[in-house]
Amino acid sequence: MAEGPSVQEPDDSLLQEGSGEARQWCFGCGERNPEGLHIEFRVDGRSVTGRFTARQSHQGYPGVAHGGIAASVLDEAMGWAMYAAGAWAMTARMQVKYRRPLPLAREVAVTAEVVRERGRWLEARAELRTLDGSLLAEAEGLFVRVPRERARRLQAFFKGRAAEPAQG
Repeated sequence: MAEGPSVQEPDDSLLQEGSGEARQWCFGCGERNPEGLHIEFRVDGRSVTGRFTARQSHQGYPGVAHGGIAASVLDEAMGWAMYAAGAWAMTARMQVKYRRPLPLAREVAVTAEVVRERGRWLEARAELRTLDGSLLAEAEGLFVRVPRERARRLQAFFKGRAAEPAQG
């Protein structure tokens, strides 16, 4: 059986402890990224909640956000749920069900939680809702833990210490 294409490891030179600059450019939650989503999350145990407002630059059809923006919000929330569960993991697969269009210029709520852990693999669910509770989109994701050494470097970068999150 042929092996798949090789995957280049991310450049860890940006993970200089204490710099803080690179993480401010995260597309999902970075404060300095002018094109980013600027989602602010609150962690509660193993789940997270956040608020998001789609901007004009996120438009797909007139008056609504592009479906990829909704998917990005859901993916970012599930990524934060990994963090809440003590795992450094990356998205391997994600399935999105769109229920209603995501409106522009209206704050919405996103929630996510880790629902299952299987060794290197974690499963999560996320929902995007209007503030009055109408379901806009939902997602299920499969995440894979990063290798231990990379997890250690990420931990030191984001939390300022070398302690590793739980590895299952």
